[in-house]
Amino acid sequence: MSKPLKQIHLAAHFPGVNNTTVWSDPEAGSHIEFSSFAHFARTAERAKFDFLFLAEGLRLREQGGKIYDLDVVGRPDTFTVLAALAAVTEHLGLTGTINSTFNEPYEVARQFASLDHLSGGRAAWNVVTSWDAFTGENFRRGGFLPKDERYSRAQEFLTTANELFDSWRGDEIVADAATGTFLRDARAGAFTHQGQHFDIQGQFNVPRSPQGRPVIFQAGDSDEGREFAASSADAIFSRYATREEGRAFYTDVKDRLARYGRDRDQLLILPAASFVLGDTDAEAAELAHEVRRSQVSGATAIKHLEFVWNRDLSAYDPEGPLPDIEPDLGEHTIARGRAQVRMYRDPLATVREWRELAAANKWSIRDLVIETGNRQNFIGSPATVAATIDDFVQADAADGFILVPHITPGGLDAFADRVVPLLQERGVYRTEYTGTTLRDHLGLTEPAEVPAPVTAPATAPVPADR
Repeated sequence: MSKPLKQIHLAAHFPGVNNTTVWSDPEAGSHIEFSSFAHFARTAERAKFDFLFLAEGLRLREQGGKIYDLDVVGRPDTFTVLAALAAVTEHLGLTGTINSTFNEPYEVARQFASLDHLSGGRAAWNVVTSWDAFTGENFRRGGFLPKDERYSRAQEFLTTANELFDSWRGDEIVADAATGTFLRDARAGAFTHQGQHFDIQGQFNVPRSPQGRPVIFQAGDSDEGREFAASSADAIFSRYATREEGRAFYTDVKDRLARYGRDRDQLLILPAASFVLGDTDAEAAELAHEVRRSQVSGATAIKHLEFVWNRDLSAYDPEGPLPDIEPDLGEHTIARGRAQVRMYRDPLATVREWRELAAANKWSIRDLVIETGNRQNFIGSPATVAATIDDFVQADAADGFILVPHITPGGLDAFADRVVPLLQERGVYRTEYTGTTLRDHLGLTEPAEVPAPVTAPATAPVPADR
């Protein structure tokens, strides 16, 4: 008997300020005006996507003491954008990356519960920490937490937020038949939490929302991050680009669920993926080459190398060989801010690997950055891309993909018009929404209204740094 076809989950990441975006393209629009977000969200909803995803940056990155060139447009507040999008969409899930290091459980729980009410049950939270004191300078707690405490704070932050979400129960408002009035149980919203990082008690003032709690996302690839996802998340992002790597990650994370009493379908694996479409595979490959050259200019390539070398490399030719000097292993002063140095925690090993790759392939600096910076890419005709996505999902290399187009805001349009209908013809993708909440779209059960007590593991699992 053949295995039933898995249904593919698709989502869209508004690219904003990152290395995916091709700013120079004539079709590129604003990354901060609401019209861009609205266009992007409406396209995703027209294509019956599960959700839209927004990343977060709490401080503009700097390089050589200047604002990094990809951050110059700024970063609008996540909750503000998602709340506005709730008014111009009906089904699309609304996922925001919110930091657990520089916020407080009460305010974040209140914001997500409000968003879930405003959207009719479409809110999701990507839980992250912040690892650098540079970002912390914008906050009272500027960088004082050591790494292990940031992680334990994140775990307790999520536990505390869930206690607040669950502090309202379903039977707290009842009708008095004798008087015809409604009575509110004085316990509604009452909470008390005492822990290492939070000692709070009071009254949560937002009633239980349509989903009970927002859907929880996690983005870490470390062993601790995978444990966090297995214990606490509803979905985890994956960075693996090949089918074989994706299957290994998929199997590893799914196998961890049983130890937390969870089924394999209670956690979704969703890699980020870019795409380039053409009328033919050859046309798409040619266009993809042009896109990557546009994404990584010579100046951008040099700046990328400076993340690892921690040195001023402006004198080097981006079309020439890699620097013959070694990285500076001292305090990082060249690149400061989210997702810069974090990606390369062992600079010496990274440089050794890059030199081997460059020598074997005769790559210049720019070539190397282009080739090693690729995430999962789907390149080809609509038929080829649809078949490849389907193959990944049916092979258990992923449960779906979060698509990151290289043009904002119209870069998703071609995928919606040309690839989605082919997936629908294959019988692996919805033709209409069948539920109203994001949990419905993702096939997730609602959390229990009053959860069982949670016992933290000896080593607290952690979300990804941001």
